[in-house]
This record gives sequence, C-alpha cells and structure tokens, in this order.
Amino acid sequence: MHIISGGVTAPKGFQAAGIHCGIKDNFTTPQPEKKDLAMILSAVPCAAAGTFTRNVVKADPVILTREHLADHKAQGIIFDSGNANACAPMGEENAERVCAAAAKAIGCPAEDIVAASTGVIGQTLNVSVIEAGMPELYSSVSHSPEGSDAAAHAIMTTDTVKKELAVETTIGGRTVRIGGIAKGSGMIHPNMGTMLCFLTTDCAISPEMIKTALLETVNISFNRISVDGDTSTNDTCCVLANGLAGNALITEKGEDYDAFLEALQALCVTLAKKMASDGEGARHLLTCTVSGAKEEGQAETIAKSVISSTLTKAAIFGADANWGRVLCAMGYSGADFDPETVDVSFASAAGEIAVCQQGRGLPFDEDLAKKILTEHDVEILVDLHSGSAQCTCWGCDITYDYIKINGDYRT
Repeated sequence: MHIISGGVTAPKGFQAAGIHCGIKDNFTTPQPEKKDLAMILSAVPCAAAGTFTRNVVKADPVILTREHLADHKAQGIIFDSGNANACAPMGEENAERVCAAAAKAIGCPAEDIVAASTGVIGQTLNVSVIEAGMPELYSSVSHSPEGSDAAAHAIMTTDTVKKELAVETTIGGRTVRIGGIAKGSGMIHPNMGTMLCFLTTDCAISPEMIKTALLETVNISFNRISVDGDTSTNDTCCVLANGLAGNALITEKGEDYDAFLEALQALCVTLAKKMASDGEGARHLLTCTVSGAKEEGQAETIAKSVISSTLTKAAIFGADANWGRVLCAMGYSGADFDPETVDVSFASAAGEIAVCQQGRGLPFDEDLAKKILTEHDVEILVDLHSGSAQCTCWGCDITYDYIKINGDYRT
C-alpha cells in the first residue's frame, strides 16, 4: 500500500468538480473565487454506505441521505458549503430540490444521490443558485486530479488547508485505489464518523462489507479526534465502491477484506489527523497515546478525555507542562484506573520529558519542557501500567483565534 495523487478521482470511474455558485452571496460580500458547490460522480452505480451524526438535531441533507442509502447504493454525491440547511425554513424541500437537480444533470434517479451541506445553521438555503449552477458543475466534472482538488476546496468553510488523499493497494492481484476528501476545522467532536468526508474506491466489495469496513474505520479514525467538543448537526461520512478495479467481489472477511480495510483505515486516520491539526485557530496538533491499559476501550476513553480537555488544550497553547491537567482529565473520563500507577511524559521533535511517575510529580527541566511543547506536533504519553492495550486520539490546542473565528461566524 502506498500514497498516490488524485484524491477522489484516483480510483477508476470517478470524476469530480467544484464551482462557485454564490450560496452565501445574499448574506455576505460575494467571493467568486471561493468554490461552494461540488460533485463526485461514478461512471456506474456503486455499493454505498454512510455514517452520520448522533446529534438529535440533524440537518435535512443528513435525513434525506440516510433515506437514499437505505438500498445501499448510490452513484453521485452533491455537496455545498456556506449553508448547513439545518433547522432552516424549507430545509427538507430544498434538500430534495438539490438532489433532483443533480439527478437531472447526471441522468440517474434522485434516490441515487448523496447530499451534504456545511455552514451556518438556521438560514434558508439559496437553492435557486444551486439549481442554476448545476449544469456548469456537471459539465466541469473531470477524472483529473484537478477535479478532486476543486471539490476538496469547495467543501471548505473555516478550514485553512484542504484535506485530500488517495492510496493504492493490491487485492487479488488487482490494483485497487481509495480516495478521500474531507472538511473539518470547528464543531468537531465526532460520535459517528466525521464532519464531512467523502470516500471513493474502485474495489469490488459487497454493500454489507463496505458498510462493515466503514464502521470499523471511523471507530479508529474520525471517532478519535476532537477540536472543541461540539458534535455537528451535519456530520456525514460516505463511501462509494464501483467495483471497476476488477478484483473478485469481497463478500466476507478474509485476506482481501483485510487488505482493503488496512488501506481504508490508513487513509482515514491521515484525514482525521489533518482535521485535528487544522482546528480553528489551532497552533498545535495534540496526540495522546494511552498505553498499559486493561483493554482498548479503557485507553480510548481516557485518551479522548485528555485531548478534549479545555484546560489541557490551553496548557499546550501556552507551552506549559501542566501535567496536572492531564491527570484531572483522566480522572473525570469515566474510565476506571489506579492513579497511583500512572506515568506521564510530553514528547515532540525536540525530545521527550517525564513529568509524572506513579501519580506523583517529578522534578524536570522547565526550559526543555517548554521547548518540547513549542513544536507543532506535541504528544502526551500516558502509561497506566495495568495491561497491554493502548489507544491514540488526536486533538489540538485552543487559542484566542478560536474565539475570534466563532464570535462572528454567522455574520
């Protein structure tokens, strides 16, 4: 398995495009250079699966897409940025209109379209500009990397960098590719999959097994990141598999499934880390690895609590080796552990320093600690000394800019 170029257009039979249609132009100063509408299209119908937000308040595109995926197939994905179409007047009607417009352009049933939106909650979606822009969008779809690049940029809101990746592996003697684009910078605390993530593959795999692979993947990638503790109303992660790689159809777990799962998980873990690293206003990617646990669930609960802790995130922002924040977050995580056996260290490219042993503070070099915590990628290493299981989760620091960005996000 190795990384390749092309994003969602790397697998055979997939095209993509992104354009500006003016979704927010009636609320803000027009930015014609900002792409805000995108499409991913397969040459043939696909086995499809999705995971969605567990927030009780769900955007209408989420509700509609869940209905469309009930038959486990899809051919295209349409998505916009700038308006979440959540809790919005005519939300259901407008989501259906978007799918209908995409289906008309593509020439497929509306039920074979996955829809997603991201942006401001509660404002009526300017669906007329989407309908007007659909012919241009469809005519722009391309199998080239530029198509994936345009779609990746169209999905961005407060993101500062695009999240795009593709990998290649061999299954049954055939080359199989998986591509992905994602967006996520704020309102990130997944409990299903991710903010918005679209995955494509030319692997031949049954609907049941692609769903199984997606669930196994999101649980060890997107479900292990947090930026601000807020679970979005619009979280959607969808995968389309068109089978054009020509491998023998994967219908059960085994060597072929394991090879596919390994590649899918590697891709999604990388995208998840990109999201955490690009948290709104963030200056540090924060990685917490909890080892020596009795079982993986215990380690995951503790690691999630640490990377979600506002006080821990603030300490990392200030390059303050305040390990007490870490133990505090562990203590209220809900996981059962013995504080008297816990060791804590901080690490980065600048080195590693032990700050706590058996639940008690150690004397340490404050200057070295600050140097370690000043690096962009910072690790918190926790050893429970109670077993052999471990888990890694990812987050970011919290900065003054996070407040600035979200203080006037709607306006």
